[in-house]
Amino acid sequence: MMKVAFLAATIASASAFVPQSASKAGSSLNLKQDFLEFTPYYDVSNLKVNTYKNKAPFTGKVVSTKRIVGPKATGETCHIIIDHNGDFPYVEGQSWGVIPPGVREKDGKPHAVRLYSIASSRYGDDMTGKTGSLCVRRATYWCPELQAEDPAKKGICSNFLCDTAPGAEIAMTGPAGKVMLMPEEDPTTDYIMVATGTGIAPFRGFVRRLFFEDTPASSVYKGQAWLFLGVANTDALLYDDEFQDAKARFPDNFRLDYALSREQDNKKGGKMYIQDKVEEYADEIFNKLENGAHMYFCGLKGMMPGIQDMLAEVCKSKGIDYEEWIKGLKNNKQWHVEVY
Repeated sequence: MMKVAFLAATIASASAFVPQSASKAGSSLNLKQDFLEFTPYYDVSNLKVNTYKNKAPFTGKVVSTKRIVGPKATGETCHIIIDHNGDFPYVEGQSWGVIPPGVREKDGKPHAVRLYSIASSRYGDDMTGKTGSLCVRRATYWCPELQAEDPAKKGICSNFLCDTAPGAEIAMTGPAGKVMLMPEEDPTTDYIMVATGTGIAPFRGFVRRLFFEDTPASSVYKGQAWLFLGVANTDALLYDDEFQDAKARFPDNFRLDYALSREQDNKKGGKMYIQDKVEEYADEIFNKLENGAHMYFCGLKGMMPGIQDMLAEVCKSKGIDYEEWIKGLKNNKQWHVEVY
């Protein structure tokens, strides 16, 4: 797959997110990523979770914060690289908790932890294994009466993260979660990844691990990773340059479909939402799941009913009991959902 050559290109593209000092460090890296692997690499039975908790959080330091959407995007989304010095390891599909500084106005207690899916592989954007990335959309509230944003109702944590500067300290918990992990023991496994907005985060980690890096997982991977992303418009696409590179270089192993609700129409003439785009491939997705594919969902929970209804219709057309079928997927751990 020419992964080593692709890795070099990826390190170069990652420098768009990494400050000059980190970029220089990356130039001297060993191209092979194998120093953060389990033995064997696919055995995550000893994976640690919740090493750091609310009462004793980890302190990470911001390396860089960069807006990664265009001017016509609906809202601002930032890519935030955090230095953990190798002391806060994680794997693809896990989340970090962030405790925003300050206290709540209503009771003076510390703010609650907010969970964010990690947007990099375990090796980080700079491949050192000492950083990790978050993909965060700034949460704001538009007041129709004021015809302006109401700062009293803005998202505490998302705004804190999007406003961070290099060197800023972040109180963190985790790593959390095992629901979204990749089953790497069978290198022919197909992955179907469905995301809305910043729900793309774990899948960026998946794609980087499978295609961008020289990992034990990538060296043997023969399956197909199929990514669906739903956003409002072209300017709101996230990590499109990386995904387009993967699509161009690995056409047999990586597929990419976008649902742009303000630029595309579905087959009924309405707006194209993620569930509409997935529905276009209903039979193919059903067949992949029947053959052992794993399907992942991350983002807004509103996408789930439409996708489940679509799969129910496919089951009905084939004389299959949908409830039993979906139960089978869950029992086989082929169905991975992390929505909000």
